[in-house]
Amino acid sequence: MLVITRKLNQSLIINGNIEVFVVGLTKEGVRLGIKAPKDVQVHRREVFDDIAAQNRAATTQAKEGGLSLQDAAALLRSRLAKARPDQDR
Repeated sequence: MLVITRKLNQSLIINGNIEVFVVGLTKEGVRLGIKAPKDVQVHRREVFDDIAAQNRAATTQAKEGGLSLQDAAALLRSRLAKARPDQDR
C-alpha cells in the first residue's frame, strides 16, 4: 500500500488517467474529488462490497435452481418471436 500526504487542492494521478483531488478537510474526514474516464467505475468501499455480495447471491441462486444461460436465452428468443411475429428472423 502506498501512503501519501496531500494538502488541500493537491492531487495525485492513478494509471495516468484518474486524478484524485483533496477538496476539503473537516473534523469528520477528508473530502476527495475524483476525475476519471466514464468507463471507470468509482464506488465507495461499502457500496462496492454490497454490489459484490449481491452478484455472489445472484450467481448462487442461478446455480441452485434458476434458469441456465442457454434456457434464459431460448426463453427470450421465443418471447421476442411472439412479440414480433410479422418480422423475418
